[in-house]
Amino acid sequence: MQTNFTEAQLQDPGIARANEILRSCVHCGFCTATCPSYQVLGDELDSPRGRIYLIKDMLENDRPADAHTVKHIDRCLSCLACMTTCPSGVHYMHLVDHAREHIEKTYKRPFTDRVLRSLLARILPYPGRFRLAMLGAKIGRPFRRLMPDARLRAMLEMAPKRIPPVSRNDDPQVFASRGERRMRVALMTGCAQRALNTDINDATIRLLRRLGCEVVVAEGQGCCGAVTHHMGKTDQAHGTAAKNIEAWWAEMQRDGLDAIVINTSGCGTTVKDYGFMFRNDPLAEKAAAVSAIARDVSEVLMELGVEAEPPETLRVAYHSACSLQHGQQIKTHPKTLLKQVGFEVVEPSDPHLCCGSAGTYNLMQPEISAELKARKIRTLKAKQPDVIAAGNIGCMMQIGSGAGVPVVHTVELLDWATGGPKPRAMDPMAF
Repeated sequence: MQTNFTEAQLQDPGIARANEILRSCVHCGFCTATCPSYQVLGDELDSPRGRIYLIKDMLENDRPADAHTVKHIDRCLSCLACMTTCPSGVHYMHLVDHAREHIEKTYKRPFTDRVLRSLLARILPYPGRFRLAMLGAKIGRPFRRLMPDARLRAMLEMAPKRIPPVSRNDDPQVFASRGERRMRVALMTGCAQRALNTDINDATIRLLRRLGCEVVVAEGQGCCGAVTHHMGKTDQAHGTAAKNIEAWWAEMQRDGLDAIVINTSGCGTTVKDYGFMFRNDPLAEKAAAVSAIARDVSEVLMELGVEAEPPETLRVAYHSACSLQHGQQIKTHPKTLLKQVGFEVVEPSDPHLCCGSAGTYNLMQPEISAELKARKIRTLKAKQPDVIAAGNIGCMMQIGSGAGVPVVHTVELLDWATGGPKPRAMDPMAF
């Protein structure tokens, strides 16, 4: 694609990167075939190719974002299926992230939008606040039909039936390996996951220790920054990310780390991109070092090796989170691991399509999200599974609220198969 940025514009590192990405696009349209929002809406401007044209026009002309452009950019899930499909290697993620930052700086959203986005940015990255918000949502849920805004109704409907107790395993500490130490790893405990489902981190720690890992929960770590990063709130996102970088760097310098293990794939995609995010920052060297050893938990488990007999014969439908299969290009590891411990693993049709969770997307774009959720649940249930497994808390919440089938994290099943407790979500009383 031909671009016409001026030399002065190209002095900005963000514009220079956008120019590089735009020039790699040959506008072939392959991306439209795998774009969830285009599949639902059928509008060219709600496809990656259409959004690329909108972003190019906005940035090239150095103009503030307008309502038309914002509407279509907001409808993007950032599922990154387009990056998997693209034959030209267009790095759409960096381009749309830059567009969102430009929108945040130049466009004044309607009052309600500003309030909702501000609330999400001030609540979701903080487990304590998130727990209080979920309690309030749980109390208000019976009145959700009275809410005038579909987004407010979606927020109330998000409240889980059960708010899990706080896990002390999330506190800064070191867990010794069981037996001979094979690796020393830091576990990212996250933010929303700590409020929504404490079983995932607990299972991850048990499983890693059982396989010979010393597991460190580093002092000072927290939210990865993805929630605010995808809202275009760059300063806030970089602030929380910087705390993680410093926390893990300190552990790397103290006793060394073989990996930073991440069991929420949306976070993993962001942490692996810290090197790019901080490329022009004084933290550049540390950020690059952190990104270099960031691993999805399935990558580490493949290296360690997991073998066991299944505690029960189960048919597991595996849902591949977009942030894992497209963002990190990890497609087979979770399925391989589940098969290795004896589970029957099946996959739904169109596994590349998003479930509609996508961070805060299910809250800010509830109608489109609901359509994608219904499609995903329909294809999963068609496989008649005993349980659904996924590697991202957002997907688990999205699918679990309507599947009628237990939805658990992949590590919970692997932990169970190797001697841990049966996943709590598989208890009949959970339904």
